[in-house]
Amino acid sequence: MTLTTTPPPLSNPRAAGVLLHPTSLPSRHGIGDVGDGARAFVDWLQQAGCTRWQILPLVPPGAGWSPYASQSALAGNPLLIDLDDLVARGALQPDEVVPPHHFNQDRIEWDAVVAWKSERIARACDRLNQTEHGRALRDGFSAKHAWVNDDALFVAIKATELQRAWWQWPQPLKDRDPAALAEARQRLAPAIERRIIEQALFDEQWQKLRDYAAAKGVMFIGDIPIYVADDSVDVWANRRFFQLAADGTPDHVAGCPPDVFSETGQWWGSPLYRWDVLKADHHAWWVQRLKRNLELTDIVRIDHFRGFAGYWSIPSTAPDARGGRWVDGPGMALFADFQAALGQTLPIIAEDLGVITDDVVALREGVGLPGMKILQFAFGAGPDQEYLPHHHVAQCVVYTGTHDNNTTLGWWQAESEATRDHVRAYLGRDGNDVVWDLIRVAMLSVASTAIVPFQDVLSLDAGARMNLPGESNGNWSWRVRRDAFHDSLSTRLKNLAVLGDRLPRLQKKTFAKAGLETPDA
Repeated sequence: MTLTTTPPPLSNPRAAGVLLHPTSLPSRHGIGDVGDGARAFVDWLQQAGCTRWQILPLVPPGAGWSPYASQSALAGNPLLIDLDDLVARGALQPDEVVPPHHFNQDRIEWDAVVAWKSERIARACDRLNQTEHGRALRDGFSAKHAWVNDDALFVAIKATELQRAWWQWPQPLKDRDPAALAEARQRLAPAIERRIIEQALFDEQWQKLRDYAAAKGVMFIGDIPIYVADDSVDVWANRRFFQLAADGTPDHVAGCPPDVFSETGQWWGSPLYRWDVLKADHHAWWVQRLKRNLELTDIVRIDHFRGFAGYWSIPSTAPDARGGRWVDGPGMALFADFQAALGQTLPIIAEDLGVITDDVVALREGVGLPGMKILQFAFGAGPDQEYLPHHHVAQCVVYTGTHDNNTTLGWWQAESEATRDHVRAYLGRDGNDVVWDLIRVAMLSVASTAIVPFQDVLSLDAGARMNLPGESNGNWSWRVRRDAFHDSLSTRLKNLAVLGDRLPRLQKKTFAKAGLETPDA
């Protein structure tokens, strides 16, 4: 079965973009938000000829502050709320949003920032809940987004249960006894209302930013992790869709088999889906998840796409991932239900990295989705020929690296001299500006979209790495300063976007009329 898709009309099928998670944006409040720093970055993207802004999952962060281990797959991260907007609404006073000290501009001080900012947001939500406008905002969001009612109840109960996992709650709450839930909703009403209006504020502010970006010709690329956390509202409220033991803990968990990077494989610990039950329900839970993400972004990258063809199933009692086995995934049926529900071409990028077998390729091609090409993977230990630019295809997205990779400069500095010689020979360059050499290659690739992490635009070393897989501490904290949004960088990137024919047609004509020159091919 092959899905019939019609590409949407585009001013130019080729595009350029930048990867930067909103938490990394500049802000005086210790963490990036959707306010002035976000708008400044959108302005910079437009100046750079970039029509794509790629982000990581917008959900509340989970263990280790990871956006890939959230307690809610549908909620927005309240830490992204712009406090200055809350002042403008009259929900906070100007002196209330002045930090107790100057937060680090280069790294998120997670514990301190979360404690300080969460208290301000809670204070504002409580005040808004006392106003007619605030109650209308809260009730309107709740009526439109039914998922938020379970989400808010889950968050409120966890607070009273000292953040214990849901399977450790009293039996009636754990098993969602209707009478127990009704009692909890009444008893915890203030906390529930606070969470709902918090989500309404996030949604309203985010949509204003999205509108601002759209007016500048910038589209958002979001991110959906394939799995959800075991201690999440998603599992608690939908136990029948997950492989769980009688007590609610995972029966089998996700991971990866042993490979050249790990002789014991990878143990992720996320509960696996009961795809047969989901299919009988026309994958409604997954359809809702995709729709919610497309309310917030224009395109979504689905992480670990290979899990839809086949996934590594590990018994929860196994000592490590070596005890797992391959099991067939939902395959084309899931994407057929996606298309039936959306009624359009699926705006999805398939993260098809890792151990990719023929069935994964067949599924991606059958659905008609672009895959990913990582330039760092083309060289070094165990290079993969398919990532070399001359093997790229139009139906793909090329990256110098992703949030899970080292920065390109950090990668270059850590590689052997033999690898560096290989890169120099392949590029025909001396390697003195290897980061921008690879950005140039990405822009000139036949790939329809080229994405560059902002750390690479800035030619930063490993100290600016966003995530080191397998490490539980020190990730997700990198931040950029406002002065990094410099005209010289936007001009340099735009020159390469022009050279690679990645500007929208109208913008390209405007650029040419301005008399700006492009570098030699």
